[in-house]
This record gives sequence, C-alpha cells and structure tokens, in this order.
Amino acid sequence: MGPFPHDAPKAEITKDNPAGTDGFEFVEFAHPEPETLRELFRKMGYTHVATHKTKAIEVWQQGDITYILNDEPGSHARAFVEEHGPCAPSMAWRVVDAQHAFDHAVSKGAEPYEGDGKTLDVPAIRGIGESLIYFVEEYYETSAYNAEFGWTGKAHPEGVGFYYLDHLTHNVHKGNMDVWFRFYGDLFNFKEIRFFDIEGKFTGLFSRALTSPCGRIRIPINEDRGETGQIVEYLKRYKGEGIQHIAVGARDIYGAVDAIAGNGIKFMPAPPVTYYEQSHDRVPGHEEPLDRMMEHGILIDGEGVVDGGETRILLQIFSKTVIGPIFFEFIQRKGDDGFGEGNFKALFESIEADQIARGVLKESA
Repeated sequence: MGPFPHDAPKAEITKDNPAGTDGFEFVEFAHPEPETLRELFRKMGYTHVATHKTKAIEVWQQGDITYILNDEPGSHARAFVEEHGPCAPSMAWRVVDAQHAFDHAVSKGAEPYEGDGKTLDVPAIRGIGESLIYFVEEYYETSAYNAEFGWTGKAHPEGVGFYYLDHLTHNVHKGNMDVWFRFYGDLFNFKEIRFFDIEGKFTGLFSRALTSPCGRIRIPINEDRGETGQIVEYLKRYKGEGIQHIAVGARDIYGAVDAIAGNGIKFMPAPPVTYYEQSHDRVPGHEEPLDRMMEHGILIDGEGVVDGGETRILLQIFSKTVIGPIFFEFIQRKGDDGFGEGNFKALFESIEADQIARGVLKESA
C-alpha cells in the first residue's frame, strides 16, 4: 500500500460501511488565474506529476495527497469558477466499488452528476454547494490517473513531508448543518464524533465533526452563530456553501512548516506568549520545543502524556486564506485523534484578529 498513514487492509462493503468508503483520493481546485494555484502548490511542496492527455487538467502530488488543477474550458470546474471565483469544485473518495458507491448514494437520494465536464471518467454525485464527489476504486496498487493522464514525474514525491489528507471542512448557511449531517449520515453512514460551540471575543460558530465508517474521511461542518462572523464572511466571498479548509498531515511539522514558510506561505496570527507558557498545564508532560512552536505559531492540544506513558498530542497551524476564502491546515498527530478542540478558541480569535486587521470585522461587533 505504500508508506502512508492508513497502512491497513482495504475497506469492505458492509452493513456499517454500505458505500464501501476508504478515504480521500483528491481535492480539486480551479482559479481564474491557474498559475496562482501552481505557485501555491509549489510553495507547499507539491510537484506536478501528470497532465491529462487531452484536457487542461493537472495532477499535483506529495506523499499520498493529490490535488487536481482544472482549467479545462467547458468543465464543471471552470463553470464553478465563473460562479465562485477561486474554488474547490470537487473531491474524490476512494471506495471499494465505484459503481456500487454511486448506485447506493443515488438510491438514498443523492443527485447524480452525469453531465459533461467531469475531471475523471468515474461515477460522481453532487455534494456541498453543487460541488462534486467522485468515486474512485483504483488506488494504492493501481492509479486512477493511468488511463486518462500522462505522467510527467514520479508519483507521490516526498515534498516537504506532508503525506495524507486528514480532514476537509465545510461552511454552511445557518440552519443547514443538520441538512449536511443527514446527507453524509443517511447516504454513507457517517457518524458525529465531536460537537463544538465556539465563542470568540466578538463572534462564534457551531461545528459538528463527522467521520466515515472507514474512519478515513472526516468532515467537520461549520455554521455561524451570528450574522458577522467568519463563516458569514466565507459564504459571502465564496457566494455559497463549500469547502472551507483542507487539513494535511505532516511527518515532522516543524521541518515542513519551516520549509513552506521559507517558500512564502503565511499563517494565521499566532496566539499570545501566555498560550505557550501555559501549554504544559493544558497538555501535561509534553516536551515540544516552545521556541519552535512560537516561531510560526504552531498550536498544541491533547491529553499530553497519560498514565502508562502514552503520548496523546496534536500539533497544528493554519495558513491564511489562499484560494479565495479557502485555507489550509497543517497537522501532526502524536497519538491524538481529535481536531484540536482545545485550540478552537485560540484559532477562532486568531481568525477574528485577521478579520479586524483586514477591516472585515469591527471590534465592537
């Protein structure tokens, strides 16, 4: 299967996993100025490894992460750009049997996408904000890209050390959190694993974190508490619901973040020094280097070192918005399987500070 984090047997189609989900395959991006995406991907350590044989579609990879850059006229992705600007018009899931997953989803009420302009010739349904979800059954042993793409480089290069897609977060209109919870729950048997009610200094949000039966597709869904917060700003800028951020896992977050910072990636404002001074109280027994954490603003969460010496720590940092209102999260899991719950308030207030600096949010909000 390769040196990736989910080295385990392929999923099976079962009563618990009726669609046979088995993880993320790719996230697709599109932009009015595609060279902007190429520059961004390079800065984050990705390599252009394949180009479609007849269409203006590129495959960029790092570790087990694949980003698709689509600039094909007449494609679903280009139509998405016309409506949303810089965007993430689709994602693809690995499944045991693509036709089975498609048929199952449609039988449960999903809207099939069978029009022109697909990125890959595989089954697809409509998802969040009219984006698409593709179903891919070729992965690990074979590649979904062999038939339609020509390889221009070695697949799965090491890059700066990011090596898998951890989760992909949605922003939705007020009142729609339950709609999308039911979408993933009823169609694919996703379960809620976390619920958050986050209140910053001026605004707040609700978030439900969902996970697939295979445990490899995790999708938090965010809804604003008010009318002026960061989710509302996203919905206005994006002109609708959609993917808010993409989280990728690092083997060594310090080295990876140093590398992408050196390439010009900017991060959300760091929390105050007291956040780091108090980190040993919040995460007992951790031995993370505070100076390196503070250099770029890496956050820490988890139970720390628990009875028996087991370490349960999560390290994370967030880029500024880089594709319209979309941003990226970079994480390293050291025994912790959460979403940085203890950092939500720090992150939320960091984004508020960025909104205030940009004039989007007034301090009296």
